[in-house]
Amino acid sequence: MLFFAIYSFLGWLLETVFASVREKRWINRGFLTACFCPIYGFGALIIIQISQWMERFSPDPGTGLLLSILLSVVLVTALEYITGFAMDKIFHFTWWDYHDEPANLHGYICLKYSLIWGVLSYLVLVVIQPGISGTVLFIPVLIKNYLGLGLILYLIVDTTKSVMEAWDLKDVILNYAKFPVHKYRAKIMRYQRFFHAFPRLLVLNAEIVNRDVRSIIHGGIDTIKDELKSRFQHFQ
Repeated sequence: MLFFAIYSFLGWLLETVFASVREKRWINRGFLTACFCPIYGFGALIIIQISQWMERFSPDPGTGLLLSILLSVVLVTALEYITGFAMDKIFHFTWWDYHDEPANLHGYICLKYSLIWGVLSYLVLVVIQPGISGTVLFIPVLIKNYLGLGLILYLIVDTTKSVMEAWDLKDVILNYAKFPVHKYRAKIMRYQRFFHAFPRLLVLNAEIVNRDVRSIIHGGIDTIKDELKSRFQHFQ
């Protein structure tokens, strides 16, 4: 469980730093409210498990490493496809879209990011995991058990909360006509973290008057900036 949490955090950190630098502003790149991207945690566990299998069956370390990376690319890419497909069908949103990338499959996966998974697999096996394993070994078993239990409970609560919020957002987006404009806008602003984390969602209801998500989000941010500016000037 500790490995899962560590790699989920490192994945979140990688995604957040990349997105924040690209957009030149802070962006929390995660479905959960906490600093975790579980797909990276699951992906890392798959990579580590494959490596352990290869150590048993491959007599040559170099060949074993190469096979581990290749198999990791296949399985982690499959995990990404399944995750994207499932979230699309459950919430009726496309959370990420690789249709503009060459060699993509239904927009959920593409060759470019599969190759990146290969690079990450190499880094995990050769650079990161040896250091993490050595550090975790020094943690007393009882503390590891308590940490693991605490993380499990926390992730269950956070995942449940985030899924319920995404489900509520889906209801608002799909049934926009049932909500007064002011309530619709309030709901969109309440869940704006999803739109910042997954910019693809900004195109939702784009052609509908007073229901365009992008305009609401950007308008809400401008309103907040104006209020802060007004308060600052008041104190001068």
